[in-house]
Amino acid sequence: MPTWNVNFLDPDESLQLDRPHALIVLNQPFTFPLLQRLWKSTGWRCCADGGGNRLYDLFSIDEDRLKFLPDLVKGDLDSLRPEVRLWYASHGVEVVRDDDQDSTDLMKCVRAVEERENAESAKEQYTIIVLGGLAGRLDHTIHTLAYLHKLRKTRERTYAITDDNIGWVLDSGEHEIQVDHGVLGPTCGLLPVGIDNTQLTTEGLRWNLEDHPSNFDGTVSTSNHLVPGQNVRVSTTKAIWWTAELRSLH
Repeated sequence: MPTWNVNFLDPDESLQLDRPHALIVLNQPFTFPLLQRLWKSTGWRCCADGGGNRLYDLFSIDEDRLKFLPDLVKGDLDSLRPEVRLWYASHGVEVVRDDDQDSTDLMKCVRAVEERENAESAKEQYTIIVLGGLAGRLDHTIHTLAYLHKLRKTRERTYAITDDNIGWVLDSGEHEIQVDHGVLGPTCGLLPVGIDNTQLTTEGLRWNLEDHPSNFDGTVSTSNHLVPGQNVRVSTTKAIWWTAELRSLH
């Protein structure tokens, strides 16, 4: 049974994660407290095109920017401002233009993670954390939902996170979600995105489901609640999106 957690949001600097983590920063707003926690827990960071602007603009002085230099900025670079590109390049950040029109900037950055894994002959995949992708333009959000749905076939762990919520795809089968109630909740949802129908059984939610059909023409479990002190178990016959509210970080 796959077990999921959000230990990478733990503020404890001494926390040891079970595998390497990679951060992909998209071109959407985010706060410093969220970035700080994700930066602390990731060993490799990449900005997807205009995500470089977001990271740069988060700080008002270069002294602070230098503490958060990404390893790579990649995309078709139609959004990255020239002065931002120049600043990162002048401080040793690799800036790569990829004009492939059949892939989005997010897809190009995931490919960069895979290239890094191959170069390292990594025994374990990186856990990928996508900062952004669940807010803003609807077509961007749908792309995130669709792309992570596809990635479940090749990636073991991919999360999407904003200041409001976090989500990831649960493939068909049984899953345990270890809930950090100081970070997640109270609301959560199970979203049948990209499938015709699934049968859901849950434990640890305020309103549990028992072999219940879920689809866009019928029931969708939104605005459910986590139960304090309890973890969550989910059994699903097809891949679904799990999402949980993110509490304010300090």
